[in-house]
Amino acid sequence: MTFIDMLRGAERQNRSLLCVGLDPDPARFPAQLKGDASRIFDFCAAIVDATADTAIAFKPQIAYFAAHRAEDQLERLMEHMRRTAPHVPTILDAKRGDIGSTAQQYAIEAFERYGADAVTLSPFMGFDSLQPYLTYHGKGAFLLCRTSNPGGDDLQSQRLTSVDGQPLLYEHIARLAQGPWNLNGQLGLVVGATYPAEIERVREIAPTLPLLIPGVGAQGGDAMATVRAGLRTQGDATTGPIIVNSSRAILYASDGDDFAAAARRVALATRDDLRAAATSSGRT
Repeated sequence: MTFIDMLRGAERQNRSLLCVGLDPDPARFPAQLKGDASRIFDFCAAIVDATADTAIAFKPQIAYFAAHRAEDQLERLMEHMRRTAPHVPTILDAKRGDIGSTAQQYAIEAFERYGADAVTLSPFMGFDSLQPYLTYHGKGAFLLCRTSNPGGDDLQSQRLTSVDGQPLLYEHIARLAQGPWNLNGQLGLVVGATYPAEIERVREIAPTLPLLIPGVGAQGGDAMATVRAGLRTQGDATTGPIIVNSSRAILYASDGDDFAAAARRVALATRDDLRAAATSSGRT
């Protein structure tokens, strides 16, 4: 199955638009695990097991593993997710961006070492920096487009005077991803929930691409505005899939022995909020 097939399957089976982000910080672990980087796998696996029927995707952030020399634990976690939640795709949040043989090595890392179904990438260095990932047919690649951080304005909202129509940079990236760069239908875009007007603009330009939307939860993105801006359907089918990520609000819902159960409660509530937003906005 391709990444898109898995995504649509998880959306139907789990009735979900929620992506559970896996950003393990040992300093925030519950008391029995707190500060112990050797327990990153245990913490994340417990979260996965508790939320596997609530999610459209899982998104491990590689920096949280690499910072603690826990890449081997990430490999174990990816295998655990394939084994225990095979219907839920994994998006490796790596934001890689390089060219030539270096990009090829990063693609091997994402898709062969870790076995991810999709990866996040920076498009700043152009199409040749994306090509090595696109040789892995059926895998997905999400390009940073309009990110949730305030500093995104420094570049993403700059106007391109040398391009017809003088689009903003993020609009130009969306056009390239919807059009000439999307050779095998593998591309999606990252757009932040903190900018719903920009999500809607990206959706206008890229009506069929999957959108990975971080920022709901601890970052303060609004579920209703996010769904209204990004989700598009035709009949019972989603034509413009959205993957709404929440990380810290789920992971650290409790600092006690009940951390996994608390994570499940928050994941279920967030999933249901997103579904309610979809229903009330007329998008499903």
